[in-house]
Amino acid sequence: MSEVDIAAIADIGLIGLAVMGQNLVLNMNDHGFTVAVHNRTTSKVDDFLEGPAKGTNVIGFHNLKEFVESLKAPRRVMLMVKAGPVVDKFIDQLVTYLDHGDIIIDGGNSLYTDSNRRTQSLKEKGIFFIGTGVSGGEEGARFGPSIMPGGHKGAWEAVKPIFQSIAAQVDGEACCDWVGNDGAGHYVKMVHNGIEYGDMQLICEAYQMMREGLGMSGDEIHKVFGTWNEGVLDSYLIEITRDILAVKEDDGSLLIDHILDTAGQKGTGKWTGMNALDLGIPLTLIGEAVFARCLSARKDERVAASKVLPRIASDFSGNKAEMVDAIRDALYASKIISYAQGYMLMREAAATYGWELNYGGIALMWRGGCIIRSQFLANIRDAFDKDADLENLLLDQFFIDAITEALPGWRKAVGTSIAIGIPAPTFSSALAFYDGYRSERLPANLLQAQRDYFGAHTYERLDKPRGEFFHTNWTGRGGDISATNYDV
Repeated sequence: MSEVDIAAIADIGLIGLAVMGQNLVLNMNDHGFTVAVHNRTTSKVDDFLEGPAKGTNVIGFHNLKEFVESLKAPRRVMLMVKAGPVVDKFIDQLVTYLDHGDIIIDGGNSLYTDSNRRTQSLKEKGIFFIGTGVSGGEEGARFGPSIMPGGHKGAWEAVKPIFQSIAAQVDGEACCDWVGNDGAGHYVKMVHNGIEYGDMQLICEAYQMMREGLGMSGDEIHKVFGTWNEGVLDSYLIEITRDILAVKEDDGSLLIDHILDTAGQKGTGKWTGMNALDLGIPLTLIGEAVFARCLSARKDERVAASKVLPRIASDFSGNKAEMVDAIRDALYASKIISYAQGYMLMREAAATYGWELNYGGIALMWRGGCIIRSQFLANIRDAFDKDADLENLLLDQFFIDAITEALPGWRKAVGTSIAIGIPAPTFSSALAFYDGYRSERLPANLLQAQRDYFGAHTYERLDKPRGEFFHTNWTGRGGDISATNYDV
């Protein structure tokens, strides 16, 4: 196509034709939008147009300037490229051709602080920026993802019809709505991914408890997950676990038994944990899920350690069916803790960064299309519909009742995992958090005394108003001067 032939006919442009990008384009096309596409490796444009996009209204360009000129005003350009410097490089190139009021959308897994920066820098140039989380994998992108947009609010109305059309729909509502300013969209996607880490690790611990702890066959566990998917644990991840456990090799053995036990990660779970540390939120379950992946990656060390470190644990000898029910309870209760911690983090982030997050709306966005979609999210939305200022999910009556019912089995599963030597870091850390959160008194009084003893860091007293600090000369040699700047 020559420059003189170009007309502004495309509703939106997309750059980055990997699997997610291609599927989003086809999804948009199915919903009646004309999409222009571009890719840094230009041969991918031709391959796409002659392959999956053949017979559609998708138009392709090798030249970035011509690509931009094909877009209707305000021009909407969506980037589906690797997070980091590649995004900035494309933004720098696009700015040359865009006008005031045009919109750049970053749909990759970008760090929210990058989206903060990009929103502000592009605003100074008169260009709107949207940093949007997109979840659902290949299938979600093709047939309806969860979309979490944030950035410059002025751009929302221009992209809303497209995003809400292609998003997953649950009970007639799109799993997409405006999240908040600056990096809020990518922040919520980051927390989503952290919860995803936690959900996956919880399921893996349930699997290992049954497979190694109870000696159950893959076929037996497949049936258990099938049953669980019809109850309170009904979710995408339980569903695919059921399906995975049914896939066999040509010799009849389970494929899962031939997969190396080392897990990869792309960093979003780590980002969630790091931000939780920055904000002082006890995101213990997701942290353990990230560390479990790190431990799995040290395969050679684990193999060597298995030959010299004693197990010193008993074999399971109880009622297998009752233990399976206890594992289910542990999985469900721990899942509640994971979401409660995730929402604690989002609430603190909103207060710290000046965002107005709709917590029930976020639950709706996660109910369909995304990896953590489950019926459980409807209960979260209901909780925030009843009380928009709910301090913690664990204080909602539905979750109080759910935890109360699951608690005996949860304790039994964690205790059994310890007794038989099966690692269950997220089950046990979730239970420890629960016991800490429900405790009126924790041993931090001793911790504060220790800090004051060695560093004169002071402490507060139960019989004095909060904010009044005291120091004790514990040794008789330290004097009465307390520390003001030094911290440990």
